[in-house]
Amino acid sequence: MSIKVAVLGAKGRMGSEAVKAITDAKDLELVAQLDLNDSLDELIKSGAETIVDFTHPDSVMANLEYAITHDINVVVGTTGFDEAKLSQIKSWLAAHPKVGALIAPNFGLGAVLMMQFAAQAAKYFESVEIIELHHPAKADAPSGTATRTAELITDARKSVKKEAMPDATSSGLEGARGAKVGDVPVHSIRLRGLVAHQEVILGDLGETLTIRHDSIDRTGFMPGVLLGVRKVGSNPGLTFGLEHFMDLK
Repeated sequence: MSIKVAVLGAKGRMGSEAVKAITDAKDLELVAQLDLNDSLDELIKSGAETIVDFTHPDSVMANLEYAITHDINVVVGTTGFDEAKLSQIKSWLAAHPKVGALIAPNFGLGAVLMMQFAAQAAKYFESVEIIELHHPAKADAPSGTATRTAELITDARKSVKKEAMPDATSSGLEGARGAKVGDVPVHSIRLRGLVAHQEVILGDLGETLTIRHDSIDRTGFMPGVLLGVRKVGSNPGLTFGLEHFMDLK
């Protein structure tokens, strides 16, 4: 039996690609395509079992509240989630224990692997910084991927009791050293011609290691989106990060 899926933000860059991918998937059925000013009641009318949300940080929470409270699973590629928003989602899910919610900072399988590799490598290097590069229409900075990567690296460094990274900077322009997420400086670039790119640079005496992922086209995110749609219904509660649906052990 196919999974009935609705896409929110269906006219956007990521949403339109999701529409194509779901339409082409034999085990999924696209039942609704919603965009700005469309009524969320269409989700109920269409019989959607799962939504894919590629909208905007300003609207995503209202979308998730509607879906979860109507027992619809959610797969979320919209970014901008902090602890307060995640706590709110958990409270909605607690009242609807059969509903699954996947919030993925990145749906690129290569990007997920890049984050995991960076966290592993961070245990062995004295210093690490992140440069993330995106198109200028992106709403948030740092990106959700960079934030998640920095959090994973910080946790990995703490697990092996790494000392603070050396940095003798005593004066400089505000922002010149990036924005710190946990222990890690993150530098955001917004430039026409880019899609989504990130490199993690690790350094120690006598060597550096650069781990880089490039999203050349948004079609590259679709295998991860489809994986999320297929898995979220059998994983009730909140799942943060696509890696939890991948066999990485």
